[in-house]
Amino acid sequence: VPVCSCLPFYFQQEDASPYSLIDICLNFLSANIEKFCIKKPDGLLCFREPVGFPQEVADRLLQTMAYQGVLNEVTVGIFRGNHIRLKRACIRKAKISAVAFCRAFCHHKLIELDASGVNVDITITDIINGLATNKWIQQNLQCLVLNSLTLSLEDPYERCFSQLSGLRALSITNVLFYNEDLADVASLPRLESLDISNTSVTDITPLLSCKDRLKSLTMHHLKCLKMTTSQILDVIGELKLLSNLDISDDKQFTSDIALRLLEQKNILPNLTSLDISGRKYVTDKAVEAFVQQRPTMQFMGLLATDAGYSEFLSGQGNLKGGGGGGFVFLNHHFLRFPPPPNYLGEAWGFYLFILTNETSTGRPDQTRLVVTGMRNHPMNLPVQLAASACVFNLTKQDLAAGMPVRLLADVTHLLLKAMEHFPNHQQLQKNCLLSLCSDRILQDVPFNRFEAAKLVMQWLCNHEDHNMQRMAVAIISIILFIRLLSTEQTAQLGAELFIVKQLLHIVEQKTNQNTVDTTLKFTLSALWNLTDESPTTCRHFIENKGLELFMRVLESFPSESSIQQKVLGLLGFLTYIHKTNNITSKENIEHIRTIQIEQQHRERSCKPFKISCAATLSKCIHTFMLQHSAILKWPTPECEMVAYRSFNPFFPLLECFSTPGVQLWAVWAMQHVCSKNAARYCNMLIEEGGMQQLYAIRDNLHTNPDVQKIAVVILESLEKHIVRHGRPPSSKKQPSPKSSCL
Repeated sequence: VPVCSCLPFYFQQEDASPYSLIDICLNFLSANIEKFCIKKPDGLLCFREPVGFPQEVADRLLQTMAYQGVLNEVTVGIFRGNHIRLKRACIRKAKISAVAFCRAFCHHKLIELDASGVNVDITITDIINGLATNKWIQQNLQCLVLNSLTLSLEDPYERCFSQLSGLRALSITNVLFYNEDLADVASLPRLESLDISNTSVTDITPLLSCKDRLKSLTMHHLKCLKMTTSQILDVIGELKLLSNLDISDDKQFTSDIALRLLEQKNILPNLTSLDISGRKYVTDKAVEAFVQQRPTMQFMGLLATDAGYSEFLSGQGNLKGGGGGGFVFLNHHFLRFPPPPNYLGEAWGFYLFILTNETSTGRPDQTRLVVTGMRNHPMNLPVQLAASACVFNLTKQDLAAGMPVRLLADVTHLLLKAMEHFPNHQQLQKNCLLSLCSDRILQDVPFNRFEAAKLVMQWLCNHEDHNMQRMAVAIISIILFIRLLSTEQTAQLGAELFIVKQLLHIVEQKTNQNTVDTTLKFTLSALWNLTDESPTTCRHFIENKGLELFMRVLESFPSESSIQQKVLGLLGFLTYIHKTNNITSKENIEHIRTIQIEQQHRERSCKPFKISCAATLSKCIHTFMLQHSAILKWPTPECEMVAYRSFNPFFPLLECFSTPGVQLWAVWAMQHVCSKNAARYCNMLIEEGGMQQLYAIRDNLHTNPDVQKIAVVILESLEKHIVRHGRPPSSKKQPSPKSSCL
C-alpha cells in the first residue's frame, strides 16, 4: 500500500546516534534562511547565489522549514525557478496563498505532497487546480495529504480530484468532504489507499467504484454516516482486496458494527490489519475467532475496548495488538498507525501512563512513543496533558540518564511548546516543570534555555504553588549557573522588571517567615547571576529596595553561611558597579533619578541620587565589615560553586583597605576558584595582572591579617603554577565581570 513518506525525517533516524551533518546544516540553514538570501523586487527571497541542491536534500530543506514554521509567503520564493528540484514536498502548516503555492511548487515533478493544515487562505480546490496545471503531476503524483483544509470557499461541491489520474494514496481527514466528493475520488483509476476520517460523508456506497483496487481504507469517526450496520458491512464486504481497514471511533456511538464484522466468516480474506479501537461490544473471544480464520493478520487495534488481554495477543508471534495488554500493543498501534487525537489522549491517560508509572529503567522506546504523539497533536490538550505526565514518569530520578540526548532534546522542546500553548492550564504546567527540573536535562541536553527561562518565570509570576515555586526557581538558577546563555540573553532576562520583582518577592516571603530552604537559596543564586554584568538588572534591584531587603537577609540569618555567600556575592558585585559608576552613569541617570530624587530635584542634577545610592552602598560595605568573622567561618566547598570569565571586577574591591570585609570576600572567592580549577583560573589571574594586585595586598602595612593570609596562599599557588606550566601570555583582557553561582 503506498504511504506518503512526507514524514519528519528525524522520525526515521536512530535517537541514540548523533545528528548527521546534513541535519545540522539544514536546521541551521532553515533557522537563518534570511541571512543566506536576498529579497527580489517582488518581496520574495532567493539565495544570494544559484544553489544546486540534490533533489533529496531540497526535499528535506523544505520539510525542515515547514516543521520549523518558517515556510511562508516570503521564504517560499527560494523554491521558484529551476535551480531547485522537489520530488516529495512537505508544506505542513505553511502560511502561503494559492498564488504563492502555484508559483513555488506546481512546476516541480512531484510524486508526493503533504499540505496538512496549510493556512485558511488556500483551499483544497486551489491546491488541486494548481497541481493540475502540470500534466506531469496529473499523471504521476502518487500520494496527496490534505488533512484539515477546506474544499472551496466559493463552491464546496466543485469536483476536482479526478484531474489527478495518477493518484494512488489520498488522505483527506477533518474536512467538509461529502458523498459527491467521495464519488469523485473513487473514480480515480489507480487509487489504492484512502483516509476519509472525520468527514461529512453519509454514504460510503461510492467506494464500490474502486472495489477492485482499494487496499487500504481508514474511516475513523464518520460522524455523519446514515447507513445501517448491514448496509456498511455490505459495502465493506465487496472490498475484497483490502489489507488495511480502520473503522475505529471514540466511544460516543453505540453501533455494533465492530462485533458484527468480527462475526463475519468470509469477509475481507486478504485483511492483515484491522483497527476497531473505541468500539463497544468487542470481546477477546470474538477477536480470536476472527484472527484464527485469517492467519495473515498482523495487527489488531483494540484501544479503548474490552478486548486485547488474551494470550494470543501477547505479541510473541506475527500478530500485534493495540489494546490494554501492554506496551507492545501501544507501541505498534501508535507508531505504525498513529490514531486520531480523540482517543489518543485517552489511551495515553489510561494505558501508557500506567505503564510508564511502573518504569524502573530508562525506556527510550516508550519516550519515543510519547514524542510522536506530542509532535503530531501539539494543540490537543488531552494529548499534551497525558504526554507531559508520561514524560515525568520516564525521566524522573535517574531514569533520564539512560536516555539518548537527542531523544531528550526532542522531549524538552515539546514540553516547552506545551507550556507555551497552554499557559493557563496549571496541571500541564506542573507536569512540564517536574520534567524540566532534572540535572540531566538542564545540564546535558541541548534546548532553548533562554525561552525556557522566560516561560518558567512567567509561570512563577502567575502562581503561588510553593512546591512548584521551588522547582521553578531551581530551573532558573541552574540555567543561569551552567552559563549556556549568552551574556546578552542573561542581561535581557534581568532587564525584565517583573522577573527581578518576583524573585525579590520570594526572598522577602522567606525572610518574613524566617525560613531557609532550597527555594530561598536558588532564588538568591538566580538574583546574583542576573545582576552579574547587567547594570539594568542592578538598577531594577536597587529601585525595588533590593539593598534594604538583602540587609534584612543578612541580619535574619547570621549563622547561615550558604545564604551569606550568595548575598555578599551579589552585594560585592554591586559595590564594584558603584565604584566603576556603571549604575550612576550619565546614560542611566535620566531614567532612574525619577525614582530616587525628590520632585523638586528632578530638573537639577543627578547628585541627590548619587548621594542616596552611595549611602545605601556604604551601609552594604559596613555590613561586609560586620560579616568579616562570618566569612572566616565559611566551610571550604567540595566542588566549584562559581564560574568567572574575568577577575577584573575583583581588583577595585582589593583596594578597599578601609573595608576589609570587602577585601576578604574578594580574596576568598579568588582562592576558591583557583584551588578548584587551577588550570583555568591561575592562568586567567596571571594574565590579567592579578599577581601585582595580590603582591600589593601582601606588602601593604594596612592590610588586614586575615586578608593577607589568603592573599599569600593564592600567590603561592600562582608561583607553583608558573614553575610547573610556565608563565602564560601576559596580554591584558578587557574587564568582563562574568560569574555564576549556585
